[in-house]
Formats: sequence, C-alpha cells, structure tokens
Amino acid sequence: MHPLLFLENKHIPEQVMYTLFIIVLLSLLSFLSTRRLAVYPGKSQNVMEVIIGGIDSLLSEIMGHNGRQFFPLIATLGIFILTSNLIGIIPGFESPTANINTNAGMALVVFLSTHVVGVKNHGLKYFKQFMGPVWWLTPLMLPIEVISHISRPLSLTFRLFGNIKGEDIVLLVVLFLVPYFVPLPVFILMIFTSLVQTLVFMLLSMMYIAGAMEEGH
Repeated sequence: MHPLLFLENKHIPEQVMYTLFIIVLLSLLSFLSTRRLAVYPGKSQNVMEVIIGGIDSLLSEIMGHNGRQFFPLIATLGIFILTSNLIGIIPGFESPTANINTNAGMALVVFLSTHVVGVKNHGLKYFKQFMGPVWWLTPLMLPIEVISHISRPLSLTFRLFGNIKGEDIVLLVVLFLVPYFVPLPVFILMIFTSLVQTLVFMLLSMMYIAGAMEEGH
C-alpha cells in the first residue's frame, strides 16, 4: 500500500505530500539514531555520525572556521535534497526536487540568507559591491551585479530541477520498456546523479554565503 494514499483526496500538491513524508521519515530516523547515544555507536548512530562528520568537514574546508554556524542550514538542505532525489528512484514515488516549486523555495532561502549574512557582517557597506570600484561606473555595474545575484537562485533552482526531473523521466521510460527488470547500470547512474546534484547545491550555497561574509575584503 502506498504510504501517501490517505492524502490523495485532500487536494494537497504531490510535491508537498512527498516533502512532508520525507520530513517525517528523516525526523523518525534521527530520533531512532540519537535516542541512545553511546561511546561505541551502533549501526544507525555510526551512519549518522559519518554523514554529520562529512558535512562538518566540508563546511570547514569551504567556508573556514566560521562555516560551522551555518551547519544547520547546509546540513538540512543537503540531507533533504539527497533523500528527495533518491526517493524518486523507488517505483511509485516522486522526487520533491523534481518539482520546480520545491527547489525555488530552497534557493530563495539560500538567496535571502546570503544577503542577510552580508548585511550582518558588513552593515550597509555590503551594498557597495553593487556600485562598482568607482562611482562613475555605477550605471554600468549596478545592473550587472543585480542580474548576477538574481541569477544565483535561478541557477540553483533549474539545475536541480532539470537533472532530477530528467532522471525521473528516464526511469519511467526504462520501466515502460523493461517493466520486469530494470538494468542495474541505470540505477547506479541515477544514484550517482542524485549525489552529485546534492553536492553541487550544497557547494554553491556555501560559496555564496562565504562570499557575502568576505565581501568587505
């Protein structure tokens, strides 16, 4: 029985249903993994520690010693995106990240966080970056900088959407052509793509925020 059948007549968009399902799933897994923390971790705690440790190392490497304060944001995005990407590989499920609205919501969070961090670290001087190095270049630099910053959430949104939606379409085609046996290489490729797209979204998010923190230099 499909786990979301009870919502099928509630007029809730599919991507919202799957998003809620993933939130509940991840919350449950987190609770089960951390309810009995031990010095010598069990399997579930060990897996969780590897994931958290990997994200923490990535943050420190990309953003430096100040990156840890953004761990909740980056880790939440990364774990949610990866789970959303992978769940679409299961027949009968759909990736929330295959819907442009889900990706746009996450991209806007990163976009707003970037500029909030910039203002918090540099005050109103942060917006001088839009004016160019000298005042007489402002009419030229201002539209270029505005377009450059607006393109960031668009890039995050459409890159993830295009790859995951294409992945889901490929899976449907393969299941239609070979309904009883899906070739293993297709699944391996889809898992690899899911991992890569998660990493790309996380890396770009970290680079944008790190750039806002260093803008004053």
